Amino acid sequence: MTEVMVLVDIGSTFTKVTAVNTVERAVLSQSLAPTTPSDVSVGLQHALDQLELTSGARQEARVLACSSAAGGLRMVAIGLVEDLTAKAAKMAALGAGARVLKTYSFQLTEEDRAELIELDPDIILLAGGTDGGNAENILHNAKVLASLPKPVPIVIAGNRSVAQEVARTFPESFSTYISANVMPQIGKLQVEPAREAIRQVFMEKIIYAKGLSKAGRLIDNIFMPTPAAVLRAGQLLSEGTAGIKGWGDLLIVDVGGATTDVHSLGDGLPTRTGVVVRGLPEPFAKRTVEGDLGVRVSVLSLTEAVSAGVLAQDTGWTAEQVESRVEKLHDHPETLPQNTEEEKFDQVLGYHAIKLGVGRHVGRLSELYTPSGLVWIQDGKDLSKVSRVIGTGGVLINSKDPLMMLEGAGQEAVSLELRPENPSYFLDGDYILASMGLLAQEQPEAALTILQKSLSERELTRRDN
Repeated sequence: MTEVMVLVDIGSTFTKVTAVNTVERAVLSQSLAPTTPSDVSVGLQHALDQLELTSGARQEARVLACSSAAGGLRMVAIGLVEDLTAKAAKMAALGAGARVLKTYSFQLTEEDRAELIELDPDIILLAGGTDGGNAENILHNAKVLASLPKPVPIVIAGNRSVAQEVARTFPESFSTYISANVMPQIGKLQVEPAREAIRQVFMEKIIYAKGLSKAGRLIDNIFMPTPAAVLRAGQLLSEGTAGIKGWGDLLIVDVGGATTDVHSLGDGLPTRTGVVVRGLPEPFAKRTVEGDLGVRVSVLSLTEAVSAGVLAQDTGWTAEQVESRVEKLHDHPETLPQNTEEEKFDQVLGYHAIKLGVGRHVGRLSELYTPSGLVWIQDGKDLSKVSRVIGTGGVLINSKDPLMMLEGAGQEAVSLELRPENPSYFLDGDYILASMGLLAQEQPEAALTILQKSLSERELTRRDN
């Protein structure tokens, strides 16, 4: 068994490297270098050169990597009914670490085909119909996709009765992968096989299409997209291993310049009596991506979602000052705060990104009046009893007050959103989540030990408490 492993996260902005001793279950060294988009191997080499390892340890180390460079994994999900198979397909794609460009339902039209050409996705996930159910829709959509001018890897995860026929619809230039149906029966989700198929496509096709293969001489394997590695780490941290107890239900919030990603680990079943669940069952490991809630590239849409007036009130600035700062952050996303006021502005942006992102991720309650009386309906996951919230992303890690931002995930005094009511807050200050998600693929106990130690040392508490 290799004693030293080097875990690499090739991000769109920075390449982060962590070396660990898997026997001692300890971090040996970490380094960071700007990602070089034209050839990611250059930035990776710089990061590796900064690692403080002996020459012997460096030579024997295995190097594994995840990546969100070159725009991440861009996917389109297609299903039959918007609230059923199309939604299940989107869940599978997001859980695999993809950025879902669009979800289509029912039969694709010529307008949809033209839009798909414009979107130019890396992978298409084609679902539709329960096993033995509707076959016409997925066959129609396969014919439309087969006519696309540029071959795209297709993951087929629909009605298994016609899966082989669907695959035969595509020319040889298309790569097709047949997976288990994301919804074999009405109301039953089965997303893990599709997620695994997407990961297989990522390893076989996408890393080459995005030029990541240039880093091949420096690494042994690229296992998965970075968001999938983070979700894998969260699942390990939640569930534990045979030898180490996990932390139970938890929430991970990743605030970036372009998106805010929220991962929840837990069954999300009602915690109150008399509540009826409506809609599809939620996956234990769930990821949502909010493309309008970034604090740099997407700061204009974040400001629109919050309102400049609220940002002005929270910062003590004028509306004109807010608008000026927002425009600068959007036009120059590399901008860092230079004084206390600008630091506070970043904190306010981060707080609202988390508040809105978590609000969209969690379930909510609503009232329904029936002949038998009032009934409470739950849509989505009940995360009110989640005991730990973990924050990651540059705006949090580089902040002097990350707790102020993370408290945006918590429950308000009066709310029908099923947010965490009284959680403890932790900071991924060592950028350890993605690397431990990689390590978990081979040595989960070592990964879990390092994760728990790193996060426990970064529990956030108010100094005046």
